[in-house]
Amino acid sequence: MIVRIFRAQVHAGHETEFEKKFHEVSLPLVKSQQGLISVSIGRPVISSPLEFIMISTWQDEAALRKFVGDNYTRAVIPPVMEQHMAACWVHHYEIM
Repeated sequence: MIVRIFRAQVHAGHETEFEKKFHEVSLPLVKSQQGLISVSIGRPVISSPLEFIMISTWQDEAALRKFVGDNYTRAVIPPVMEQHMAACWVHHYEIM
């Protein structure tokens, strides 16, 4: 299994709109993918007030590639979300 951690830093003042679209656009998109085992999203706390995360678990690398493409290290960002983001990072881990 592969764990994918997506971190997004949003522009100051965009937190509310980003969180709304994270729930309404990004989460349903990921949930609809074959090979997804689980997905959770998180909003910021005081230590990093502009950073949101999505943690997804995938059956295997093939399932992740089917969703993201051959370069599965890239972020999948719906166009309606881009304007709110200042930066993003994607990390992957194999479950041991």
